[in-house]
Amino acid sequence: MTIDEMIRSLQAKNKEKLERKTKLQTEMRSILENDKATDEEMERADKQAAEVRKLVDEIEANNKKIKDYEAAKRGNDPKPEPKPTKIRKLDGGNTELRDALNAYLHTKGATRDGLKSPDADVTIPEDIVYNPENEVKTVTDLSKLVQHFKANTAAGKYPILKRATAGLIPVDELEKNPDLAKPEFKKVSWEVKTYRGAIPVSNEAIADSAVDLLGIVSRNALEQKINTTNAAIADKIKGFTAKSIAGDAVDDLKHIVNVDLDPAYQKVIIASQSFYNWLDTLKDKDGRYLLQQPIVDGSPVRVIGIPIYVIEDELLGKAGDANAFIGDIQRAVVMADRLDIQVRWVDNEIFGQYLQAATRFDVEVADEKAGYFVTQSSGSGSSTKKS
Repeated sequence: MTIDEMIRSLQAKNKEKLERKTKLQTEMRSILENDKATDEEMERADKQAAEVRKLVDEIEANNKKIKDYEAAKRGNDPKPEPKPTKIRKLDGGNTELRDALNAYLHTKGATRDGLKSPDADVTIPEDIVYNPENEVKTVTDLSKLVQHFKANTAAGKYPILKRATAGLIPVDELEKNPDLAKPEFKKVSWEVKTYRGAIPVSNEAIADSAVDLLGIVSRNALEQKINTTNAAIADKIKGFTAKSIAGDAVDDLKHIVNVDLDPAYQKVIIASQSFYNWLDTLKDKDGRYLLQQPIVDGSPVRVIGIPIYVIEDELLGKAGDANAFIGDIQRAVVMADRLDIQVRWVDNEIFGQYLQAATRFDVEVADEKAGYFVTQSSGSGSSTKKS
């Protein structure tokens, strides 16, 4: 068989698969738009959705082969296709978790096979929300910086080990070991709160099985979660001991970092956009900017050796306010994780569906001495408040 004949054969197969795909989608749309559809009909629609996804994959594979054959005709060696990323399989089953979640979305919650539901709804595991994460990579996710623990109940107390101040005691050879200072703990009380939001999804998107509904939902849900956790963490860091920096007093900034904060703390700066803009204009005595650009892509910008993470002005005040948290955010704030992203269908009178997304967590201050809430104001001279 010649190359032209192989190309025509693949094109003919694709035509048949497209016709089959169109027929299946029409049947699916009829079932999904019928509020009185039986369980058997919904099960048939789910099987049709799986068949359509298989047809789409086969059509794409044939199209790649056609491109390779066309490249061979031109005398060019086709480039090898990258291997697809493997998706984690469910324990004890062959159904891919992503496909199972998509089936749940496409059937408006009627199909739940292969899904783990701790409560009445379906949880989107963090490890499959990878495509949307790239879309919001420019937003600083403060929850990645604080201390986390998994909460198995709705409320409780979390022990925080205080920094040791005592030392070992010198003793003579073969002498009995002296008693050392006992470790001190601080118990942080926490109570999980539920945060919810609605994601509108059109019936057209639901019926069209070629659409990756999980990608749409997980992107929206992740954006909402980052906004929610950022606001909760920002509210806590605004309550730390206040200090101020007047004008371009770089010495005030250095005093906070070098003197006010214990040297054992791992320091970061969480800066509002306006505070970051101020940092970006700081110069040394030779007129060189103090802000250090990262050597490795993806690493944070630094000033006087401290990494900087930038968030919106409104999270730490109002537009135009130059505020920042300076200190050890890992020791300063603790976050109790109860539930990541959970979704369920919500009835609505419009031609569409609302998918409710919810997350449950709490944020509390763990170490009040681990940082300061710093405000930079215009003016001259130093006005750092010593505390």
